[in-house]
Amino acid sequence: MYFEIYKDARNEFRWRLKAGNHQIIATGGEGYSSKQACQKGIEAVKKITSDTEVREISTEPKV
Repeated sequence: MYFEIYKDARNEFRWRLKAGNHQIIATGGEGYSSKQACQKGIEAVKKITSDTEVREISTEPKV
């Protein structure tokens, strides 16, 4: 996997996480005004990912 930094149509920096097969598996969800701010967003994700809890959301109706 790898992170990719790019500029969008609004000239903002964005990041996306790609799998080994180059498919996008996550995005930052927002544009950043500077490359440094975008890199800080990536670092924040990298820092918490291994300890992040996984929650399953049930789609079954509540009774």
